[in-house]
Amino acid sequence: MQTILLVFPGFQLLDLSGPAAVFGAAAEGLGRGSDVVAVSRRGGAVLSSCGVAVATQPLPAVETADTLLVVGGDGPGLSALMEDRQTGDWFRAIAGTARRHGSICTGAFVLAAWGLTAGKRVATHWNSAERLSHGFPETTVDADSMFVEDGALWTSAGVTAGIDMALAMVERDHGPRLANGIARRLVLSVRRPGNQSQYSPLLRAQAKAAGRYTDLVGYIAGNLDRKLDVEALCARVGETPRSFHRNFREATGKTPAAFVTAARLDRARSLLAEGAQVKTAAAACGFSSPEHFTKSFSGAFGLSPAAWRSLNATASAPPRR
Repeated sequence: MQTILLVFPGFQLLDLSGPAAVFGAAAEGLGRGSDVVAVSRRGGAVLSSCGVAVATQPLPAVETADTLLVVGGDGPGLSALMEDRQTGDWFRAIAGTARRHGSICTGAFVLAAWGLTAGKRVATHWNSAERLSHGFPETTVDADSMFVEDGALWTSAGVTAGIDMALAMVERDHGPRLANGIARRLVLSVRRPGNQSQYSPLLRAQAKAAGRYTDLVGYIAGNLDRKLDVEALCARVGETPRSFHRNFREATGKTPAAFVTAARLDRARSLLAEGAQVKTAAAACGFSSPEHFTKSFSGAFGLSPAAWRSLNATASAPPRR
């Protein structure tokens, strides 16, 4: 079954090449020839934002699809596609019979402009989420998730998140063995579920703190196995607990306690993907017990540490010889 990727002048190359590599590897693993097709309104070579041109088929060459996606990008090409009624009519017609349709990164703007996201929940690049929400208030924008599935509509966050979404589609259609094998082949250290945050709490805090708590954030990251209560953190920055709580939240978007928990979970997730046992990860990240760790982890990510380890440690393990 064909996978169709719609591109436009100035598109983000990785939005195309990442998912295309996943779908192409899936076809090969199933003993079929590649069934991935790039299309554009008129066909021919289309220039990406980085200057690489990609050969495409014209719209009339495609009448059916199993999976239909529009890639992301920015600039005049994206704006022109949003206003392109002919391509919008073609996309809606194909989407009506496809197993699934959707977008990668800012391709969500195109779907919204074509009326395909009203009443739906969608993902897009975190840096564009507010703009999408304001421009299309009838669409619920998930600014944090890697990708979102809402019925037949699949949408992903920026760039590499399209690879994660493509792997999830392969797993849905053909099972985890094939999807995990593709992840190994693409040398992916971690397969990220849709509900994983687009960015780590440490990076987010460092970006927001603008220097005020940069050193403290670094200290937290390097000492997650230690006691990191408000009193200990206050002592490092020379502030009273009340002032510190207020100032830290204003600077990072999280209370000190919430931030420390998020940082612990973020590190634990990486350790589990590297093959660490649940008990080991819990201790290394400062949780009082494996049970406390499991409760916190499941609440944050929607699956247990053991399930996360099973999924991602398998995906990142070297293939057997």
